[in-house]
Amino acid sequence: MRFVLLATLVFATTGCTLRSNLPILGTVPDFELTSETGETFHSSELAGTVWVADFFFTTCNGPCPRMSVQMREVQESTRDLDDVRLLSFTIDPATDTPEVLAAYARRYKADSRRWHFLTGAPVELRRLSSDTFHLAEVGGSLEHSSRFALVDRKGRIRAYYDTSHTNAIPELIADILKLRKEVL
Repeated sequence: MRFVLLATLVFATTGCTLRSNLPILGTVPDFELTSETGETFHSSELAGTVWVADFFFTTCNGPCPRMSVQMREVQESTRDLDDVRLLSFTIDPATDTPEVLAAYARRYKADSRRWHFLTGAPVELRRLSSDTFHLAEVGGSLEHSSRFALVDRKGRIRAYYDTSHTNAIPELIADILKLRKEVL
């Protein structure tokens, strides 16, 4: 009887604690920015979702257009997953007003319920881009990484994907599916 109880307890515990092999690389702090609609976007809107982040600017002639096409690919591949979000943070808030971001979102056929384009105070964007994600610098240089970051349901950064690599987006989508199944 004791063995059966122990076996049941072990089975029940392991059955409920599915974990991916993705490490925890950092935690995203609470933030409040402005979306392409002009409305306030608070990080609490992401609670319980798996999300992908990138840093870009709308006048970029480098990797940003390719990254936005890839983000749209992620959007399309996860279109039936209500708990997946995409966030594109500008690193040029002086240029990228909500109106400019809205036009950019339309150009890339962003689903406004799931893919948000965010702007705000340079200090807040810098805190996220440099201090949290380590992907960009907000300021005059407009330098940024072409990597996407994957964030879990608890707001923890779990992986980065170099979008210049052929397998980056399929790997990202596979990891999104892993994180959706993860019980924390």
